[in-house]
Amino acid sequence: MAFKREEMEEAPPLPLHPKVTGRGIKPDPKYGDLLVSKFINCMMWEGKKTAAAQSFYEALDIVAEKTGANPIEVFTAAINNVKPLVEVKSRRVGGATYQVPVEVSKKRAQSLAIRWIIQIARSKKGRPMARKLADEIIAAYKKEGDAIKKREDTHKMAEANKAFAHFAW
Repeated sequence: MAFKREEMEEAPPLPLHPKVTGRGIKPDPKYGDLLVSKFINCMMWEGKKTAAAQSFYEALDIVAEKTGANPIEVFTAAINNVKPLVEVKSRRVGGATYQVPVEVSKKRAQSLAIRWIIQIARSKKGRPMARKLADEIIAAYKKEGDAIKKREDTHKMAEANKAFAHFAW
């Protein structure tokens, strides 16, 4: 059976670059928070999510004990305090490489903050991971500690290289 051209509905054209969406990460079971779930996934080594979650929840219990505040609010504030606003990226222009300051997207700022806190907690030796992580979260909440120092160093680097901002394209 042949269709006439008028009877057939034409589908709208597909966009050249479809919008990429996330994989749909699920919130963690204890607090129902997406940020906690992302943090646990970043902490995880060799697929041992249960061990990472256990260590993180212990750290939040220590945070609640030391600060007397809601541990999720302290954790969220700590992440927000560590998020960088600008960073430098290398741009090669005419044989020279310049460190060009660029603004950081929300998603990248969050992932950098999570990564820095975990790296700094892992770098400290001699104590269980839960205690090291709790100390780093509390320090970041108070706007002190190594993660905040890393953020400030990133901002100083961008400030020092703002003369090359016109190379950001």
